[in-house]
Order: sequence, then structure tokens, then C-alpha cells
Amino acid sequence: MKTDPDYQSMLQVAIEEARRGLAEGGIPIGAALFDASGKLLGKGHNRRIQEDDPSVHGETDAFRKAGRQRHYRDKIMVTTLAPCWYCSGLVRQFKIGTVVVGESVNFTGGIDWLREHGVRVIDLNSPACIEMLGQYIADHPEVWNEDIGE
Repeated sequence: MKTDPDYQSMLQVAIEEARRGLAEGGIPIGAALFDASGKLLGKGHNRRIQEDDPSVHGETDAFRKAGRQRHYRDKIMVTTLAPCWYCSGLVRQFKIGTVVVGESVNFTGGIDWLREHGVRVIDLNSPACIEMLGQYIADHPEVWNEDIGE
């Protein structure tokens, strides 16, 4: 019987990345890409503010740092926040099979759309993730609204 990897430990990698981004003056969203056995392939964080680049989201940063893979169906994208439409598109484009979400309270993103298209989405509803981003949004509403395109 196949058992799932330790998603909570995987999420901790993404949380550390989110904290790194926050310490740099950015938005606290982190992500990591793992293989099916739980081996870390790449990790990253949202650096839109730090690099003045709207395309550097946590998921895209982790994906790029993982390097080219032969296939992605068995890969696991772990992110502190439900992926936005841009990052959801990345998941679909490369057929990443599983997305583990730290939280979808502050932002629901495209998780329903991903599920509708056969992606396994696991929402861990992490209090640490909810608190970290919720506090950031309260402190920086203008940055958050700009980041999500409002």
C-alpha cells in the first residue's frame, strides 16, 4: 500500500521560504517542488517586490530552481497559499499531479479549477500560513491588492 509523503514537513520548507521573502521586504509566499518520494527538487519564494518582476511568484521560483524534469505528473508542488491563476496555469501546463496548499483562507486562487482538471489538491489549512499572510495583508493592503491584480 502506497503512503503519502509527509506533507506537513514539506510545507515547512515552503514556510521557511515565505519567511525568507518577508525578511527581504517581500510578500510572504513560499513554495517547493518535490518528487513523489518527498525529495526536494527546488524551493523559492515570491520576489515580485524585491526584483520588481511581476512573474516571480513562489511557485514559479521553486519550479525554475528545480530545473528541467523528464515529466511532472508525479511531482508535488507545495505552496503556502492557494496558487493564483498564473501559477495554476503553470501546474496545468506541466501536468504537475499534486498541489499541497498551506492555506486558501486569505486567497482561494485556482484550486477548484485545478481539481476540475484532475489535479490532486490537498489544503492543509495551516494556522501558521493563514496568520503570516493575513498579517501581511493587514499591514500592506495596497501591495497585496496590486499583487493580485485588483
